[in-house]
Amino acid sequence: MNQLTVKRRVVIPVRAGDVMAEFISFNGDESGKEHIAISFAGTTTEKNDIPLVRLHSECLTGDVFGSGRCDCGEQLDEAIDRINVEGGYILYLRQEGRGIGLYAKLEAYALQDQGYDTYEANEMLHLPDDGRDFSIAARMLQALGVEKVRLLTNNPDKAEQLTHNEINVTELVPTAVHVNQHNRNYLEAKARRKHHTLKFD
Repeated sequence: MNQLTVKRRVVIPVRAGDVMAEFISFNGDESGKEHIAISFAGTTTEKNDIPLVRLHSECLTGDVFGSGRCDCGEQLDEAIDRINVEGGYILYLRQEGRGIGLYAKLEAYALQDQGYDTYEANEMLHLPDDGRDFSIAARMLQALGVEKVRLLTNNPDKAEQLTHNEINVTELVPTAVHVNQHNRNYLEAKARRKHHTLKFD
């Protein structure tokens, strides 16, 4: 695989200008998916030398439209709030539907409406239960000169893949559990099938 290099850095005001974030593009990604890093300088005076990092897979339904069927939008909002304070990066990865794409995700939703869990639905469509490859995130971090991270996640697979790709994960920082009446089964399946560290009331 090619080594990534930083292509462009552009500061963009987000949250109606309340937050300043630097959006970073890359050269050398052969997938053509246009993954992006978003850097936050941090606002607290208590700086941590190791950046807080969130690997966030694109979710159009959750991130943009606030879908209640997942917790993606809430996790992204939480990541912006926390990393803006502590300093670090959100790596926004174009891996919709755990890597299966938007149209296939909607097909899986239709199966979930029939009572199958999110992983069973993917399997019925002859798709991987989780097709994401987080090695691209490691390459992005390396291009940014980041060797150690505090990882904001409940998903142990993200830490394992980063570690396998020579990024030192010094701490797992859990996210909140954003549960509602529409996504409880989805979140429970993640905890049961993929050992996400989710604690329910």
